[in-house]
Amino acid sequence: MRGRKIAKKQRHSSRYLEAVKALGNGQQTYSPIEAIRKVKQTATAKFDESVDMAVNLGVDPRKSDQMVRGVVNLPHGTGKKQKVLVFAKGEQADAARAAGADMVGAEDIVEQIQKGWKGWKNFDLIVAGQDMMPIISRIGGVLKARMPNPKSGTVSPNPAKVVEDIKQASRVEYRVDKAGIVHMPIGRASYSEEQLLENMLVALNALLKAKPATSKGRYLQKITLSSTMGPAVQVDVQEAQRLAEQVKG
Repeated sequence: MRGRKIAKKQRHSSRYLEAVKALGNGQQTYSPIEAIRKVKQTATAKFDESVDMAVNLGVDPRKSDQMVRGVVNLPHGTGKKQKVLVFAKGEQADAARAAGADMVGAEDIVEQIQKGWKGWKNFDLIVAGQDMMPIISRIGGVLKARMPNPKSGTVSPNPAKVVEDIKQASRVEYRVDKAGIVHMPIGRASYSEEQLLENMLVALNALLKAKPATSKGRYLQKITLSSTMGPAVQVDVQEAQRLAEQVKG
């Protein structure tokens, strides 16, 4: 049809395509440590690529009792720096600043947002003390999905500890998407195989503990690892689950 633009297919480099072929075109599965080794080998960009994990879960996200959501602290962090806005007063505000919060306030920030201030969008995470909820509820309609939430660990009696975990890049928030998949960063390509493996197993252990009681059948259905610019590497689910179940804590 005249005037209609046809979307171009994304072209991958010959190096990427060779890596995909070497990995069995995505059909071959590897033990967790072998998969991590493959991801590191295919992370050939000129920057320190992120290593991410995608887990297909046996849940129906459309059902409220099968929503998988939570927070996990990875022992070796993710290597990502994040900006944090904190709603707190008094000693909690002082402690949050000392922990490295990029901006701290209470009614003053709420009033700025009510007047149209868009600067809050520049922060990666928004944290609040428990006593701040009646105040920030006034701007819930503005913050929407960014609103601090007890389930995601962003509402806490100790916001400074939350900030500390975020600044150490150890805190990862996860939530199943509409397709039933959870995406989580587990580190950087520069991390050692052992560091990535430990982060991966701790993350999987958290997902296992978050399994909804109403989820039937196989819970962990598929696990893939990939670097920012690299192809996906399939992980042996049974082996990964066996190792994750052995994680203490």
